[in-house]
Amino acid sequence: MNLHTLRPAEGSTHNSKRLGRGQGSGKGGTSTKGHKGDKSRSGHKDKIGFEGGQMPLQRRLPKFGFKNINRKEYVGINLDTIQSLIDNNKISNEITKEILVQNGLASKKDLVKILGRGELKSSITVSVDKYTKSALEAIEKAGGKANIL
Repeated sequence: MNLHTLRPAEGSTHNSKRLGRGQGSGKGGTSTKGHKGDKSRSGHKDKIGFEGGQMPLQRRLPKFGFKNINRKEYVGINLDTIQSLIDNNKISNEITKEILVQNGLASKKDLVKILGRGELKSSITVSVDKYTKSALEAIEKAGGKANIL
């Protein structure tokens, strides 16, 4: 079997009747559009979401909430994740954004925030965008250093 030999199943397809090709075709005259009215004219197009004059769904539903366009999204990385990287010898005594990207914990353009879940046993230097209070305390308690970018 090759791509050029593939065919639809027998009887599953048929030629459609061509519209507006004269009276002898059986679909001439109004070309199945009926007489008069907007939809019989050329150039007719319904608006997206038009429901035949009924109030459209997007206008029936109530609007609420607020979306801050200046919101900063941070990728959270917990202390226990950092400790597991140290335990598996994937990182030594310094953590930067580049190292987190190499280990698949963040992507290049992400803002990174260190979160305080878990326990840190090694003294390390961490350089990321943001820290929680508990994470800062845990890093300093372990004898490490936290640099804010």
